[in-house]
Amino acid sequence: PSAPLGRLDDYKWIIQGRGPKLLSPPLAPAGEPVEQRSRSPFVWHSMPPMTEAAARQALLRFVASRCCYGSRAAGQLAIQCLRPLGMYRYRLETFSESRLSEWVFEPFTKPRAAGPSGDTPLDPWEVEVGTPPLFQGQTQRCRVPRSALVRDCHRCRGHGRSKCGVCHGAGRTRCVTCKGSRRRLKQQKRCQLCSGTGRKRCNTCSGRGSKTCVTCQGEKKLQHFKQLVITWKNNVFEFVSEHHLNFPGELLSKVSGANVFKDENVVVYPIINFPDPEISLASQRAIAEHSAALATSSRILRQRQTIELIPITEVHYQYSGKPYLYYIYGLENKVYALDYPERCCCSCTIL
Repeated sequence: PSAPLGRLDDYKWIIQGRGPKLLSPPLAPAGEPVEQRSRSPFVWHSMPPMTEAAARQALLRFVASRCCYGSRAAGQLAIQCLRPLGMYRYRLETFSESRLSEWVFEPFTKPRAAGPSGDTPLDPWEVEVGTPPLFQGQTQRCRVPRSALVRDCHRCRGHGRSKCGVCHGAGRTRCVTCKGSRRRLKQQKRCQLCSGTGRKRCNTCSGRGSKTCVTCQGEKKLQHFKQLVITWKNNVFEFVSEHHLNFPGELLSKVSGANVFKDENVVVYPIINFPDPEISLASQRAIAEHSAALATSSRILRQRQTIELIPITEVHYQYSGKPYLYYIYGLENKVYALDYPERCCCSCTIL
């Protein structure tokens, strides 16, 4: 198998100004300003109303998933009111690409000879690589063509072998049986393992005093080249419209909603004139934040913004003459019960 690539942290001539470097993306070509595209229309969904039967079934599923929740209350409660609600969730996804250039090395072998020294290396942003599926993060490494340089190995100084660290080049080590005394300590007889010499052949280097250099693998030379570390990342901004319910807002990020708007292009524009002004403001803020954060370090390949309507139903019910409530949220009909009446312990999470 081929030797692993090495880093140049201990190589002086490469360290001076040649460490890992984050590459700024190329500037977009000058031209006519891009006109704003026609926007995708908002698609208004009429969510089917929650029925008492569906509300009770959702609660029964929730209770069954909790070890210390009793099902009797879910079956016998009296539903008083079903209050339909809805929250908007805005999400901006910006699929970006960043490139890091660093010098690495590998053992130099004749079949993989370096290119002519006069060749000019390609600009790192001109190296063509296959783009992964959109909006899926990935990291890939590849070498920059025509960037190879061949030098003597800096660890063994071009000899292909290095001094053994166990015997320090002597080829022999102290006998482990007599500990160098030449005789067995208890029997006072000559040690048979080392033949009374107190030393034996080093097992690490087989008595040679040196071993194959681990850096160049005995090839004596190293081939240094620029390596690109290309990172594709899906940057996500998410915002849920304000609500005043006794309900943890973070739960809404774990469910799906009905899609009312979707816009995908190389660059998307802020949403305007949405009925909920908070969503329009969130769109403006998200696009500005992503643009500012990625302008100098990454290249934006694609953007996608969506608005979803997440249904929420507030269920008021009575059990044993006392009022209670729970929430059903998302298209999956998940349940959040703040004070479920039939619990046998207090150690369970109620989310």
